[in-house]
Amino acid sequence: MKTQLINLLNQIRTIIGGRIRAERGDVPGWVLITLMTAGLVIVIWALAAPALSGVFEQAISRVTGFQGR
Repeated sequence: MKTQLINLLNQIRTIIGGRIRAERGDVPGWVLITLMTAGLVIVIWALAAPALSGVFEQAISRVTGFQGR
C-alpha cells in the first residue's frame, strides 16, 4: 500500500512537472505584447490628456462654485 502511494505521487509529480515545463510560454512574445500595450497607453494618454484636463478643470470649477454659495 505504501509503495503504491509513493508510486502514485511520483507519477503525479512527473505529470505536473512536465506540464509546468511545457507551459513556460513565449517570453519574447510576452515582452512584445507588454511593450505594445505600454505604447498604446502612451499614445492614447497623449491624445486624451488635453480633453481630460479640460473635463477635470471644469469639474473642479463647478465644485468650488458650489462652495461659494
